[in-house]
Amino acid sequence: MNLINRDEYLSILKNFKDQHIIKVITGIRRCGKSTLFKLYQDYLKEIEVDDSQIISINFEDSDNEELQDRKKLYKYIKEKIIKNKKNYIFLDEIQNVNEFEKTVDSLFLDENLDIYITGSNAYLLSSELATLLTGRYIEVKMLPLSFKQYLHAFDEKSDINKKFRNYIQFSSFPQAIELYKANPSNIELFLEGIYNTILFKDVMQRNGITDKVILEKVVKYIYDNIGSRTSIKNISNSIEGVNKNNSYNTISNYIEALINSYIIYKVNRFDIKGKEHLKTQEKYYGVDMGLRYHMLGQKAGRDMGHIIENVVYLELLRRGYKVYIGKIDDLEVDFIAQNSKNTIYYQVALTTRDEETLQRELLPLKKINDNYPKYILTMDDDLDADFEGIRKINLIDWLLDDKYIDN
Repeated sequence: MNLINRDEYLSILKNFKDQHIIKVITGIRRCGKSTLFKLYQDYLKEIEVDDSQIISINFEDSDNEELQDRKKLYKYIKEKIIKNKKNYIFLDEIQNVNEFEKTVDSLFLDENLDIYITGSNAYLLSSELATLLTGRYIEVKMLPLSFKQYLHAFDEKSDINKKFRNYIQFSSFPQAIELYKANPSNIELFLEGIYNTILFKDVMQRNGITDKVILEKVVKYIYDNIGSRTSIKNISNSIEGVNKNNSYNTISNYIEALINSYIIYKVNRFDIKGKEHLKTQEKYYGVDMGLRYHMLGQKAGRDMGHIIENVVYLELLRRGYKVYIGKIDDLEVDFIAQNSKNTIYYQVALTTRDEETLQRELLPLKKINDNYPKYILTMDDDLDADFEGIRKINLIDWLLDDKYIDN
């Protein structure tokens, strides 16, 4: 299998190479964290780091089961390191090691060790690790493939619109590409394996959840309602079989566990005029639309407007933005994207060729009284248009053209 380049993450690791700071890569299972390690190790070898200086352990591998004991792991690494040289330590899915944070903390004391760890659950940084290593680690938040990366995995770049549909339906997980090339029907079993592993290992087992039926109803409800304003109470009221006496706490705990496994993302609202964060009517998005098709079947494709909205949300995260839902008076802006340099407003619509729809999408952006960039992203295959400083551009162009990354 050819390794798909993940430059946006690889460049971060290169920038922090040999810095005495722990590199923590987090993200959903199978999003490419292990591949990122391989790409980075290849880079190290290219710059003449010897194989003996690289210690790499994957704790999902049964061969390494004995090393899930933190004391044995520490002893194993200490025996293998090359003294008086920089050693590069890669610990993949380290959450499988009991009290792993104590081992990492001990290893960190050796300045000749450059440490890289991955985990598939936000528990990794809500544990003692964050307390022990305050100010001594960086987190690289990894997602499945962008559409641009997905497209680059194919030798033939024609029929981009069809490939975009495949990207949505057949998953953005890297391994799904090879499965698609061999036989698209293989992807269903692949996604079922990811889905079941996440629910059992990263959600139920990690959080002591025993009611898989209700948990599945919650995650399916959220994937069925991506991009729609909701609340814990709304979700609780919509799901049958929940004990109504403690339904709010139950659903809240389940959602928190799903967020921590990176299978869903919660986006809060922000009052643009009042300059304040709102605590109600949040939205949820899924990490992969292929999983949505797996969960919901044929009805998954009926809401293309919210599907492309989900694609935009994930792309904004990849580009390093913090993302909020905008509120201005009684109107809504789909996304406010913020980083240290800029704020950008986005509306996302399947089409705005109908004049009434166009005006509806323009109205909230026109009400915003600042000079930050404002965009409408659509699937319309038209020339770019400008409406009093509000730019309408094609979504696929926005996903693929580097000129849109920083503006």
